[in-house]
Amino acid sequence: MRYEAITWNRLAEALAGHLDASPAAEGDAWLKVGIDGPPAAPGGELAGLLAEALRSRGRAVHVVGTGGFLRPASLRYEYGKQDPDAYYGGWTDTGALWREVFGPLDPGGSGRVLPDLWDPVTDRATRSPYVTLPSRGVLVLHGPFLLGHWFPFDLTVHLRLSPAALARRTEEPWTLPAFARYEAEVGPEETADAVVRADDPRHPAWTGLRP
Repeated sequence: MRYEAITWNRLAEALAGHLDASPAAEGDAWLKVGIDGPPAAPGGELAGLLAEALRSRGRAVHVVGTGGFLRPASLRYEYGKQDPDAYYGGWTDTGALWREVFGPLDPGGSGRVLPDLWDPVTDRATRSPYVTLPSRGVLVLHGPFLLGHWFPFDLTVHLRLSPAALARRTEEPWTLPAFARYEAEVGPEETADAVVRADDPRHPAWTGLRP
């Protein structure tokens, strides 16, 4: 896989331009983007830059992080607080994402998206109000393990860290086996529309967009 050096701002502009020109952007449908990567990667930062680039093109954007859709602690820690398998498959409430984020953006949907559901610090519901995303708006969802759930993304970007960089920058080393399992089972580098190498966050490089 060949990589080309790029800045985060240029990357965001390239992704926004691709979305604006894609057949999926025609009509009044909503566009959905997934920025996949471990917490050690700057997924939230790229989501913010992409949102700015899309807004400059006249698109309404709503950014959602999967950290706001974690399951309650009683479910996340059912097998202990440091179980990598539970972290991989049981921490994020994918059912809530389908129901509260993707469902309203189906054809004929209301466009009313819930920005978050659960506060992992207080372990209580956030009770955030719904946000209405106008037609032709763009949802940008960022977080780990986004691929492999059949989420209806129009564009997916995987932020890749080498095993050494991931180990060096991950604050919770016990989660590392979960990312190894994700690589083996899902193959995000082969699945995503674009892969960004982020070993050094100051000098990203990317593969470009798959044809």
